[in-house]
Formats: sequence, structure tokens, C-alpha cells
Amino acid sequence: MPQLPDIRLSDNAQLVLGAAVCLGAVLAVIARAHLPTSESGLPLPPSPPTWRIRGHFLPHRNPFLTVAGWIDEYGPLVTIRAGTEKVIVIGRHKAVVDIMEKQGGLLADRPHLIAAGEMLNGGLAIALTPAGERWRRMRRALHTHFQPKAAEEYQPLQVLHAKKMVLDILEDSSNFQNHAATYSAATIMKVAYGKTTPTSATDPEVIEALQHIQRLRTALRPGAYLVDSIPWLKYLPWYGQELKQQHERCKQLYTDELNRVKLQIQSAVDIGPSFGKYMLENVHAHGLTVMEMAFLAGSLFAAGSDTTTAAICTVLMAAACFPEEQAKVQAELDAVIGRRRAPTFSDEQALPHLHSFISEALRWRPLVPSGLAHRTTKEVVWENYCIPAGTTVFGHHWSISRDPDVFPEPHAFKPQRWINDQGALRDDLKFFVFGFGRRVCPGQHLANRSVFINSLLILWAFHLVLDSTKPLDDMGFMSGVLENARPCTIEFKTRLPEMELKRMMQDIA
Repeated sequence: MPQLPDIRLSDNAQLVLGAAVCLGAVLAVIARAHLPTSESGLPLPPSPPTWRIRGHFLPHRNPFLTVAGWIDEYGPLVTIRAGTEKVIVIGRHKAVVDIMEKQGGLLADRPHLIAAGEMLNGGLAIALTPAGERWRRMRRALHTHFQPKAAEEYQPLQVLHAKKMVLDILEDSSNFQNHAATYSAATIMKVAYGKTTPTSATDPEVIEALQHIQRLRTALRPGAYLVDSIPWLKYLPWYGQELKQQHERCKQLYTDELNRVKLQIQSAVDIGPSFGKYMLENVHAHGLTVMEMAFLAGSLFAAGSDTTTAAICTVLMAAACFPEEQAKVQAELDAVIGRRRAPTFSDEQALPHLHSFISEALRWRPLVPSGLAHRTTKEVVWENYCIPAGTTVFGHHWSISRDPDVFPEPHAFKPQRWINDQGALRDDLKFFVFGFGRRVCPGQHLANRSVFINSLLILWAFHLVLDSTKPLDDMGFMSGVLENARPCTIEFKTRLPEMELKRMMQDIA
């Protein structure tokens, strides 16, 4: 057999060949990212043009504004490319109702998040848990305990801590944001574990829980951990040690808190209602393991503390930014309640203008403007577009809240849009503050009551004035409250004598 000649490429030829191979790989990636994958043959929603290998560019600061511009230009649904993955963003009210509400069962899943979901939380954080049997068991326990009638049990607790917030503002109005955080932490620790924390800001368990929230934010940031793109990295013993250590610390914290509740039950100590107590007394009803119960109770803090703080601060900022609307609410409070007694939950039905103000504030500056990621389990068809199975989908709160067909003059602050011709709250208008479909926040009724009672007491007790000499970032409370951020400075002027106000707030009856 003749010997084949020894063919050697010059250095330049090798470089050309290597470049050609790389170019071919890049073009293959781009082509695969743009090929339709619809089983029905319908196209994906339109996509803004981009030739970036890594996909569409989103700025680090307020990326939802860039996406909102695409929604305005390309229509209710847009396709955004992140690497080779295609993400669908829904930015109009009708489309999100048709897809994420009416077909919510097809979007109940979450994307597979290895860093935040697996390594940091062990697959036990309900907000990140994929749809399945574990998620259904955990969700059932939360919804049963926090349905509207059951959540009423916590109203005396919420009133107590809301009055404490008024007293804190009297003592130090410049730190109203910290006072709101103290309210949220103290309330949620009592709800979760029946635990009383007089100084929540210095409670070691509260500090540790808040640190876990910050670690979770970091892990959820796109590109923060390479393992989300290269899953097999999680099997390397040296990779992600900080995530694994943080998971162990979190697991210890949550199990310690639940064990403390268990000991109190065994010793017949009356700690009042709490979610931890409810789960331990109904183990057979929900079929949760000890670790699932521990993380479920702990998830209440992570899910509820930050968002409740941001919601309260957003309402107060709106009152200071729009004094004429604040005055209308306070006129209603004076007419219904007067100034001889403190407001209570029993006044709720007689205060449509306060409710409309809160609704408008949370539409004006939505808490999670970009929304949370859902994942389709089956193909979803909407009008002439298809969302394939396995696609990540976002309901874009910012764009939905600015749908001109549902919210005329969407950039204007108009609480009256929530009031009908009879002066009552409209029942045909909804904004999705707490999410969509089967992934809606199960603690929404508790959170709504916290925002309501704090808004009620503070707007009844104080006239809020924006300090125009200090910086104002009216988008600063969206997507969580950062520890050192101060989006606005508000002056709180008492609307009745200070000693009288203190007396009313110290009366816990």
C-alpha cells in the first residue's frame, strides 16, 4: 500500500482554518438561536435585531425601560435572545391575561436555576422550585394558611407593629425606610415562627435572613455564576464552595427556628398563630418533610420582608410626590374617621380613595418591574404567535402597567382611574402586583393588609412633604430595597398634637 504524503499546513494556513472553524461555530450558534422551534408552524413573537453573540444588550440600570421600548415598537410580545436561549416577554394587559392567567397551568414551571435554586437553596425555595409534586405540596400548605379568612388572624399583630412604625417616625422621621424594614421583619418573624423581635434590626436571625436575601439576589443575577451555563460544574467539589457553605448556614438557621417552634408546642407555651406552628400541627395533611417545612417557613421571610418594605415606602413616596392626591385621601380619612380615634381595619370598606391611591402607587412604580421568570411546559399559542414548550416567559410589569388601552395616560399618577362612577372601587380593573396564574404570591392577602394598615395610619397621622433639596430617585424602591439606598427624603408633619398621637399609638386595644 503506497504511503500517503505527509501534509503540513503553514502557520498562516492553520490560523485561517482555525478562524474558519470558529466563524462556522459562531454562525451555527446564531442560526440555531434564530431558527423557529414551533411545533404548530407559527412563528415566535418578533425580535429586535441584534448581531451580538451573547444576545440582546440590556443595561445594568433599569433594564426594564429598554424592554419597554421594544414592546412599544414591536408589539405585545417580543422575543429576546440571551446567548442561544430565546426568552419571551409579554408587555400588554390582554396578552398577559390570555396567556399567563387563562393558560396559567402551562406556565406554572420555573426555569432551571442551578446556582440560586439548587446550590444555594437545595431546590427547597418555593419561589424557585420547579412545578411538580414538591411544589404542589408546599404551595397547598401556604395557600391554605394564608387564604383571606385565615390571614385575618394576623390583623391585631399588623396593627400593633404599624402603630410602632408611627411612633418610630415621630422619634426619627429621616429613617422612615428603616422603620418600614423593621415593621416587615418583626411582622414576618412573628407570622412565620411566632417569634417576637423587639429590635428586629439587631436580631441575629433577622440579620442572617436578610443576608441570605442579598446572596439570593446575587445568585439570580444573569451571568453571576458560570454553572448556570455549564451545569456539570456543580459536580466539581471545588466549584461554588461559597454557595454550598451559604446553603448549609441557611439550612441551619431555618431548622433551628422550626425546632424552637416545636419545643414551644411541646411545652404548651401559647405563642399565638404562626405558619411554623400550623405546619407542625398538620404534618399529615400536607405531607411535607421536616426540611421542606423549614425552608417553606424561611421562604416567607425572603419573599415577604423585602417586598412589603418596598411597597410601604412606594406608597409614602407617592404621597410626598403628589401632594394634591395625598390631600384627597386625607380628606376621606377625616370624613370617615376624624381625629379623635385611631383608624383600624374596620374602616377598610369605607375608604375607596385610600385603596385607589395604594393601587395607583403600585402601578406607577411596580415592585418587580421586569417580572419573574416562568417556563412553559407545553406549546402556547396566542393569536398568530407561538411560544414553544420549555421557553422562559416574563410578564413585564412595567410595560403592562403602562398599557394605554387599559391605563389611559399611563405615565400620569391618577388614583381616580380605580374608582367607578358610583365612587366605589372598580372590580373590572386589575394590576398584577403579586404575579400571575399559579405562581401568584400565596402571601398576597397578608401583604396587602400590611401595606393598607401602614398607609392608613401614616397618612392619617402625618402630612408628608418631599424634601426638594435632597436627591429624588422615584424608581429607587423597585426590585427590592437596597440597604444603603435612600431614594427620597420625606418630612413628616403631624396632623394632630404629638402627645395625643403618641397616646393613641401606644393604646394597643
